[in-house]
Amino acid sequence: MKTAISNGSATGRLIGVGVGPGDPELLTLKAFRLIKDAAVISYITNDRGLSQAKQIAREALQCAPKNQRHIEIVMPMSTDRTLANRAYDQGAQAIQAILESGNDVVFLCEGDPLFFGSFAYILARIKEKFTCQVVAGITSINAASAALMDPLTLQQETFTVVNGRQSDQLIEQALRHHDTVVIMKAGQARTRILALLKATNRYQDASYLEYIGRENERIVTDLDQLGIEAGPYFSLFIVCRHQRPFFT
Repeated sequence: MKTAISNGSATGRLIGVGVGPGDPELLTLKAFRLIKDAAVISYITNDRGLSQAKQIAREALQCAPKNQRHIEIVMPMSTDRTLANRAYDQGAQAIQAILESGNDVVFLCEGDPLFFGSFAYILARIKEKFTCQVVAGITSINAASAALMDPLTLQQETFTVVNGRQSDQLIEQALRHHDTVVIMKAGQARTRILALLKATNRYQDASYLEYIGRENERIVTDLDQLGIEAGPYFSLFIVCRHQRPFFT
């Protein structure tokens, strides 16, 4: 799927491409084609130069031209949004310089570009000046549901997504009022979330997943086997209680 925004002021396009949650085979055909044909790509890296999105897209990148240019946006591992915004500002400036020359830039983003995606922050800085497109990717939620072989929602059931960084009150409210709750970015809040699951009697409904689709994937369906210490950034809880048998 593709969304395009254009003001006609420049020929270079910014294309946000979702590369999926981790398994290189979950790249869409369109994502694979755009990445391998791109003259310029961009992606987020940590301070050691490691990029999750680049790693996921490695098979497509192996098919790319040898002179393909890479724009790395180094993102500080900090909750200080001032530092993050500075990195996005600098990255957007580097991308705009390429767009102004009339060349496209393909931005790689884990999962889907507009679902908790870093691309959204680049898009906000560029979309008023240049043509932009978005190629959807498979989210970690969909990949987690597939790994568990459990539907996210059926018939009249309700479904919501919350962030592990949100307040106890908001997470508890979601757990009490929705049949299926996905708690994203759960690692650092894992101890707190486990307590909230018990307090709302949703403990038995929950599964915990890390690094979905990657070599170090971890799935825990019995939360008694899960330590109370903090987990990694790429983790989530799926809390699912179906109202009726699947066959009705």
